[in-house]
Amino acid sequence: MNREAFKQRLAEGPLLLDGAMGTLLHGRGIPIDECFDALNVSQPAIVADVHRDYIAAGADILETNSFGANRFKLAEHGLEEQVRAINSAAVTVARRAIAGSFRSVLLAGSVGPLGVHVAPLGRVSMAEAVEAFAEQIAALVDPDDVEGVDLIVVETLSDLSEVEAAVRAARRVAPDVPLVAQISFTRDDVTVLGDTPADVARRLAELDVDVAGVNCSSGPSQVLRLIQEMREAAPELRLSAMPNAGWPEHIQGGRVLYPATPAYFGDYAAAFLRAGVSLIGGCCGTHAAHIAAMRAALDHPEQHEQKIPLQQTRRQRGGVTLPADQPTQLARYLQEGRFVATVEMRPPKGIATERMIAGATMLKEAGANFLDVADSPLARMRMSAWAAAQLIQRKVGLETILHFPTRGRNLLRIQGDLLAAYALDVRNLFVVMGDPTHIGDYPEAMDNYDIVPTGLIQLIKQRLNTGVEQSGASIDRATNFVVGAALNLEAADPDRQIGLLRKKVRNGADFVLTQPVFNPGTARAFVERCHAELGDEMVPVIVGIQPLYNARNTEFLHNEVPGITISDAHRERMHAATEPQHEGVRIAQEILEEMRPFVQGVYLIPQFGRYDLVADVLDMVKVAP
Repeated sequence: MNREAFKQRLAEGPLLLDGAMGTLLHGRGIPIDECFDALNVSQPAIVADVHRDYIAAGADILETNSFGANRFKLAEHGLEEQVRAINSAAVTVARRAIAGSFRSVLLAGSVGPLGVHVAPLGRVSMAEAVEAFAEQIAALVDPDDVEGVDLIVVETLSDLSEVEAAVRAARRVAPDVPLVAQISFTRDDVTVLGDTPADVARRLAELDVDVAGVNCSSGPSQVLRLIQEMREAAPELRLSAMPNAGWPEHIQGGRVLYPATPAYFGDYAAAFLRAGVSLIGGCCGTHAAHIAAMRAALDHPEQHEQKIPLQQTRRQRGGVTLPADQPTQLARYLQEGRFVATVEMRPPKGIATERMIAGATMLKEAGANFLDVADSPLARMRMSAWAAAQLIQRKVGLETILHFPTRGRNLLRIQGDLLAAYALDVRNLFVVMGDPTHIGDYPEAMDNYDIVPTGLIQLIKQRLNTGVEQSGASIDRATNFVVGAALNLEAADPDRQIGLLRKKVRNGADFVLTQPVFNPGTARAFVERCHAELGDEMVPVIVGIQPLYNARNTEFLHNEVPGITISDAHRERMHAATEPQHEGVRIAQEILEEMRPFVQGVYLIPQFGRYDLVADVLDMVKVAP
């Protein structure tokens, strides 16, 4: 099929592509670190099975199993000399699957990123990148022994320079073969290099491509929004959409799970159709059932009419469209009323992070769905909290809540640190004053601050989250922080606490974390009062629970820590306990059970680094949803 015939076919209506290849191969038992492209040669039957499933599901276009079959990616497996053999085999396997189906199905050659950076960001020159793409594309359009592909799909690229190299290669090798170029975006609606959908659309409109669009990314909702923005920026473009099955949230037994259902994809297929998309399919996490649902929706779009609105909310400032970042998992939990189970962790005193990561992993397995990362608790020198938070998120896969004290930071440092944290995907904050330096390792250290916690909440929610800094000057894009505030449920002056809470909420606080509760009756009554006085303004309460460690620790907390009062009954139990740590866990469980109907989460605070004790609370109370 030449380019003109392909355009005429698209004018008749959208075409349905297939879904994921790697997801299904992994699901069939292929290790995630194996070269999936080499299976075209070593295990062609398993690849053919995937193709046949997609044909049976109703796909109009299959993609070859060649996403990573370029010289750079294959070199990771010592296969760089087999570019032609692997790509040629990919075409052969797919063509045989199509021949056995008795359906008219087009074949697209899948061309993914090179896996290296093109100059000036990397050491691979534009000419070298063009040669690598040309080598792969030549094998796809002119393979050994079988007819070549009907079109080329360049996909999941994020560097527009690399896209240009791929287009140059395709037009040199196969000037009349239809070419689709698809870009992948981060959850912030920009590419990893910071290009917006409008930037991408305008650049692709300048290149010699037949269809431009979005694949992978975070899911159908985001891809629909991106496609609409690309349409506005370059109305002449034919568009494609191949989203992931949502944002991967869980890793179980080494497998990545995607949440979006086939029915959900069916609704979005109809929405893509209404948005004027020409090529529709699926990417990571999608399988034959998703494609079958999309087939049904495209054949009968009236059954999905208006289920997904095309108008997406976008924030604007100064006439420039700013993409709306995806909500964090914590934001979704708070909005959906799900129970939050978070545990405070302290960064290491040095640079060794293994113990912290091991503790975080254990807490995740015990049922924690978030982890709080403290910043210099008790004014003791430790690793930067936002660096520790980013390490936990990357290595453990749990979102963190970063403690962000105002003490010891001026406005320049505060805003710089916040932007750095946001860029590292640390986007849940707990704003506090922080411990005074005179109690810590460096009592002579500067202890000044430019802003109090209520003011910092306002700065974050009403300034940074709207795209400006404190001075009013515009930043390059708005943040989307979720911000928590402190609350004492057993304060000696509850009227003052109510007043502070009202101010924090009106400045934008999304939730509150409380100091440890040891008298649940008092705490419950105060929570009820907060709801009564703040009404609809009241935000979710995540109650602090701190397991007592032994009798001495109990007396220290009761007598020497301001704001903490431990009942006589609990103190007597700790003194009488033969296994005090276990007794402390039992008391913590009892307090949590009594508080749970009145709060939306628990914030467990371990003592002496005993994460195992709070894990016992999580495990035995089963707070995880």
